[in-house]
Amino acid sequence: MRIVREPFPSVISTGSVVTIGKFDGVHLGHRAVLARIIEHARRLGVESAVVTFDRNPLAILAPDRCPPQIVALERRLELLGEAGVDVTAVIHFDEPRARQPAEEFVRGVLVRRLGAKALYVGRDFRFGGGGRGDVALLRRMGQELGFEVIEMDLVGADGEERVSSSSIRRRILEGDVRGASRLLGSPPAVLGEVVHGHARGRDLGFPTANLGPDAIGTMPADGVYAGWALVDGERIPAAISVSDNPTFHDVPRRLVEAHLIDRELDLYGHWIQVEFVERLRGIERFDGIDELVSAMHDDVAQARSVLGLAESR
Repeated sequence: MRIVREPFPSVISTGSVVTIGKFDGVHLGHRAVLARIIEHARRLGVESAVVTFDRNPLAILAPDRCPPQIVALERRLELLGEAGVDVTAVIHFDEPRARQPAEEFVRGVLVRRLGAKALYVGRDFRFGGGGRGDVALLRRMGQELGFEVIEMDLVGADGEERVSSSSIRRRILEGDVRGASRLLGSPPAVLGEVVHGHARGRDLGFPTANLGPDAIGTMPADGVYAGWALVDGERIPAAISVSDNPTFHDVPRRLVEAHLIDRELDLYGHWIQVEFVERLRGIERFDGIDELVSAMHDDVAQARSVLGLAESR
């Protein structure tokens, strides 16, 4: 997949079938839409194209209502590529872009640069300055400029209501990472830099990689999880804690702490992705170190079982 970021060249594609959206998580509903545009593009002999944004537009338009991302931008682009899209144009969304007239966006990006032959959008799609662009405007412009407009709904999964990023985010926040994974098609994850902590895990025999406060992604409910740490392209099994560690009193914020199973690496300063496969238990306050260490042994054993690993010797 070609990734094109602003400032765009004068021509990105000479002909394409396009869809526009945040595509946060690139979940099963998104993938069904992507499959449709890919098939449509092949029928026409043109490219399949996605127009997406480098941030949620709400980060500019209404920061107080902007939800956390499900996945970081670079992971989103990887998932779009895995879905088979030919080209993704990444819009830098800022205040000037938020004020851009809808008609200018259609002519400048969709028609001139992407050569749109067909455009897939949701029924409630709004765009352009003041949200004045809608499906009716797109249809009028499509008749004038030679592209078709197709309205669509996101699909459901196993008879459920339509798949949406907000419903997936809700499941993650509730700790239902397995349910979120089923709708995403991959485990929910956070991406962050490994920072120094209090080194208590190391002292207790369970060293952890602690993610810094700028970690990107939706952090699940407090608890202990089985999952994976992606380190320099390698997936390493992990037992993961998300909490402010109530057993101790000097942890000022919620932390993601990943204990790498059967591995010990110096990851300080590295950016790693932590994937959550299944919630093992809630967070407990332990009365002593021995009780805490015993629980950590149980957590690692459960994580091994969930992840299909052999018992340690």
